[in-house]
Amino acid sequence: MSLQYLPSVKPSAIALGLAFNHGIELAIMSPLFGQTYQRAKAANTKEEFIKSKEAAGAAAAWGTSFVGAGLQSYGVAALINATGTLSYKGAAYLGGLIFAATAAPGFLAQVFTEKRPIDTVGASVVAKLFETVGLSLVLTWWGTRSNPFN
Repeated sequence: MSLQYLPSVKPSAIALGLAFNHGIELAIMSPLFGQTYQRAKAANTKEEFIKSKEAAGAAAAWGTSFVGAGLQSYGVAALINATGTLSYKGAAYLGGLIFAATAAPGFLAQVFTEKRPIDTVGASVVAKLFETVGLSLVLTWWGTRSNPFN
């Protein structure tokens, strides 16, 4: 596969989107990191903590969140470029479509099939809305085209 088929996106837009989405993910995962911090304080040595399951889990969560945020930032920016979205209204619609396609079915299943508490699902919905609609608005504000004259 050649990279020429992938749409070009301004690198600073990917970096901004990565920071935006990764910040949201870290806020969601803060209980995990809080438990890991408590475990680190209770460990006798650094080596003991590094070998623990909590450290491995936190490192895996952080790493996958980082990579996922970067890929999502590129994907949303490429969609903004490919669709020619220039307005905030268009960006909000695009983010809403991304949310509806990727997250809404899972949330509906959690509420109606799995019978999870509404407050738990609601917090996830708000976070996912920030990650989709919020990201598309932030990237539109920043600009995603590497060469705006193309």
